[in-house]
Amino acid sequence: MIETAVVDSEADLRALEPEWWDLWGRSASATPFQSPAWAMPWWEAFAPGRLHVVTLRRRGELVGLAPFYVDPERRALPIGIAASDYLDVLIDPKYAAPVTVALDAEIARGLGAGMAEWEMPDLPPEAQAFGLSPDADTTIEPGQVCPVLPLPAGAVDLSSVIPARKWRKLRMARNRARRLGGGSISCCHGAGLAEAFAALVELHGLRWEERGGGVLADPRVRLFHQRALPELDRAGLLELLVCRIGGDIVGVYYGLKDRSRSYAYIGGFDPAQAFVSPGTLLIGHALDRALSEGRREFHFLRGREGYKYEWGAVDRLSRRRVFRPAPAYADA
Repeated sequence: MIETAVVDSEADLRALEPEWWDLWGRSASATPFQSPAWAMPWWEAFAPGRLHVVTLRRRGELVGLAPFYVDPERRALPIGIAASDYLDVLIDPKYAAPVTVALDAEIARGLGAGMAEWEMPDLPPEAQAFGLSPDADTTIEPGQVCPVLPLPAGAVDLSSVIPARKWRKLRMARNRARRLGGGSISCCHGAGLAEAFAALVELHGLRWEERGGGVLADPRVRLFHQRALPELDRAGLLELLVCRIGGDIVGVYYGLKDRSRSYAYIGGFDPAQAFVSPGTLLIGHALDRALSEGRREFHFLRGREGYKYEWGAVDRLSRRRVFRPAPAYADA
């Protein structure tokens, strides 16, 4: 028997965190974007509606979670939307069948009670939300293209993973950095996060200043990441890399990681140092770390920027599912 309830206050959602983490750890398809370390800071920074987080329990244990909110247009949307490249519900694989049935019923109930729609965007191919089939008018649409570089099992040398041309460019960038003062790349933790993020904001802004300053120009976005970074760091999901040449920060890579995947979220570099290719140096370093730590995929996330394919990434398409009231409800 699955018991369903709705969490609608921030205090109750925060109290759910220990169980949320346990469920996240049991879900093989979960990404850092479904973790409390990402979702809670997002909600605290944006809170664009009223919380509608569906909890599903079996004998008191949390075995399913659908972290949503309802916006002013009566749409149920996932916490983290827009800032998250992958979204999904969390379901304990041991109880997938009964949890899915219970969540289907909750979605249908909400639509029958006046919700305009229940939207699930940015679903990766392995998303658990694809198993849902509520009594609703359902549409599924192409989402974003998210290039991914597979990392073969047993690969220990990046030269055997990326195209030969890119390997040559990476070696050239490393040689140039050495000639200019011995470029170094470090992974930031704890007290170093604030300085690294401030540098990222500045460098990202330099690249995008002619087009409005980029996503980090929004103070709410900065607040979200400032709160998320230490949470992600404590959870072991953060990879914040800083590239220095001659002591100066010339590039910052903001990445995420989980048990088997790395995610290149956002970066910034000094345009004046383009000759050294800080972006290439940072991604090369992140790929080396992914190989050494046994990850199987490197996700460049949404967007068809050309540099992603230079590393050998191949397209992977996300999907968008939308549930709307079934005709019986719509005509009522």
